[in-house]
Amino acid sequence: MQPSVILVDQNDRPLGTESKQLAHTSPLLHRAFSILLFRSDGQLILQRRAAGKYHSAGLWSNTCCSHPAPNAHLPAYAVERLQQEMGLTADLEKIGTLRYELQLADNLFEYEFNHLFCGTSDEPVNPDPTEVSDWQTLSLDQVAEAITKRPTEFTAWFPLILEHLQQPLRHYLQTRPTDK
Repeated sequence: MQPSVILVDQNDRPLGTESKQLAHTSPLLHRAFSILLFRSDGQLILQRRAAGKYHSAGLWSNTCCSHPAPNAHLPAYAVERLQQEMGLTADLEKIGTLRYELQLADNLFEYEFNHLFCGTSDEPVNPDPTEVSDWQTLSLDQVAEAITKRPTEFTAWFPLILEHLQQPLRHYLQTRPTDK
């Protein structure tokens, strides 16, 4: 059975559910979340999406991103999904939202109301190989430089998230607890 996503209006009010595939081909505005997880030294954990992903396969992106299940409590679901996808646990802090509509290859779309979370963890990364083919850590400045030099190696939404969260991310890195 195809997973469902939560359809939302422009203010993130739920309108119902639809199959994930139809939401990405129509496009239909739906709820999503993205996690940017840092090491205690301020390095961001990036993932390379697995080759088997139906879109954006093999591209570098933020630590974890997904769609909350219908009736799921979003913050708890994000923590759970981070564990499933990257094998990491962390307390997450919501630092914003971002709505975007992007056309991808193969007539697919990302039309999402994206809830953005940050956290810190120094645990060993143990990704699910069906989701993630590789991972690395970089500073925010190194990420920005890599996106500028090699934009086609990154998911379409990742640079938008970084641009939108530039100030909140720097604030997070300056004020976060360092005893994790």
